[in-house]
Amino acid sequence: MPSGLAEILNRAAGGDPWGPRPYADVCASLPAGKLLKVGGQRVHVEQAGQGEPLVLLHGFGCSTHSWRLVIPGLARRHRVVAIDLNGFGWTERPSDVAAYTYEGQAKLVLAVLDRLGIDEFHLAGHSYGGGLALWLSGRHRQRVRSLTLLCSVLPDYGQAQRQAWARFRSLNWLLVHFFVLSRAAVRKALELCYHDRSIVTDDLVEDYRQRMLVEGVEDAYYGLMAPLDMPSPDVDLATVAVPTLVIWGECDKLIPFAEARPHLERLPHVEMASLPACGHSPMEERPEELLARWIPFLERHRAGWSQRVRKVWRRLGRAAAV
Repeated sequence: MPSGLAEILNRAAGGDPWGPRPYADVCASLPAGKLLKVGGQRVHVEQAGQGEPLVLLHGFGCSTHSWRLVIPGLARRHRVVAIDLNGFGWTERPSDVAAYTYEGQAKLVLAVLDRLGIDEFHLAGHSYGGGLALWLSGRHRQRVRSLTLLCSVLPDYGQAQRQAWARFRSLNWLLVHFFVLSRAAVRKALELCYHDRSIVTDDLVEDYRQRMLVEGVEDAYYGLMAPLDMPSPDVDLATVAVPTLVIWGECDKLIPFAEARPHLERLPHVEMASLPACGHSPMEERPEELLARWIPFLERHRAGWSQRVRKVWRRLGRAAAV
């Protein structure tokens, strides 16, 4: 592209250096231990705390950054593992489109957990990550101890969002650089996620934007948006026999709870809660209220919980008999 035209388009996109950030620069900027080498790919993982593992899967266009306000509270009793999925955050972008399907994302998640020596775990997913969490729970029930869904999509969302026009890579390139990653577009997307729009500061917009503006973003956008000749990643919710907590923002405009509830009620072991004055991102907009509902659920489904409850009841029975 001629340098003069590139400069004009660059200014239109927001004045950033031309092109996404080189991945080598991303690697150099991260503290030691934040990247795991899994199958030749570098994957960004945030870890905190000790105890039973709790795996966090972020939403579409998000990253581990979305969990920053709740990780400290969760880490008091759990080994928290938050993973940047393929195409997001500081994880290296693969060129293979299969990596961006739910099957490919699940392969990444399980490979990271195997690398960390984690067999069984509690699982939580937000939005797109919730659909992935359902997909994992339906196919790897033996590894999932409990499931938490925050404003979740259904498992077929990853396929349903794909658009015919996305087959054209040249069009994708233009959309990525001059619309999807523009500051105005990122701000608008974030404002849709919050009931209180004052949360969307310039700093927050840039935090989200920089985690997308990474080398390989064009491959990621194509992999996530272009139609693929493969079956839809559907899951029979009635077979997801995992203790499940569903938490929703009452003011979620992206996925209204009233529309999602009839589907989620098909889960065999589900309990539901809603958060007032909250939109699509409860872990950022109402972190304390979210933890107040989430942590008791996790405690009830810790390993050995039923044994401890029976022990307490025996003690109460003995005391009443005296």
